[in-house]
Amino acid sequence: MDLTVTGLACARGGVTVLEGISLTLPAGRALVLRGPNGIGKTTLLRTIAGLQPAVAGLVSLSPENLTYAAHADGLKAALTTRENLAFWAAVHGQGGVDAALTAMNLSALQDRLAQHLSAGQKRRLGLARLLVTGRPVWLLDEPTVSLDAASVALFAGVMRAHLARGGSALIATHVDLGLDEVMVLDLTAFRAQSRRPDGAFDGAFA
Repeated sequence: MDLTVTGLACARGGVTVLEGISLTLPAGRALVLRGPNGIGKTTLLRTIAGLQPAVAGLVSLSPENLTYAAHADGLKAALTTRENLAFWAAVHGQGGVDAALTAMNLSALQDRLAQHLSAGQKRRLGLARLLVTGRPVWLLDEPTVSLDAASVALFAGVMRAHLARGGSALIATHVDLGLDEVMVLDLTAFRAQSRRPDGAFDGAFA
């Protein structure tokens, strides 16, 4: 299932930060977003995910085909590792909890409360949530934050398996995940010439 974005413009705090973005993400491929901090990578991912309205442009897929993983891991502290994954699997009408636990090396932690997990373990659990959504297009905002080298390699393997199944991923990251034939889009060229209502240039987006 291909994701196509046409003429997209998106805003942060009511100010357009990116405009004129067109891209196609084919099934089985990954596209990495690059650009300086603050350029709008998170804003773009949130707009494509349907979490905020676009200023202009079209996204070809509905949010029901997309899943978004950002800096928050989306965990319930009072539930165990397994219960957290089971909750999200039920939300999406999916199974695969055991496979997700195995894939992210969480089986030994399945009965531990999420509040007692380390930062890296919480991150692995948050990423394991992707595997129980059943959605083909993953939108990932710095997915390897808090992960050590071994866990980054583990997640890279999960990513390769997802792409091999015909899934795709749009990723904001500065980490090389070692994926084959990754496409790269530098957002610098799409920086909007944003202006305040009084017409003065807003230097926050310079």
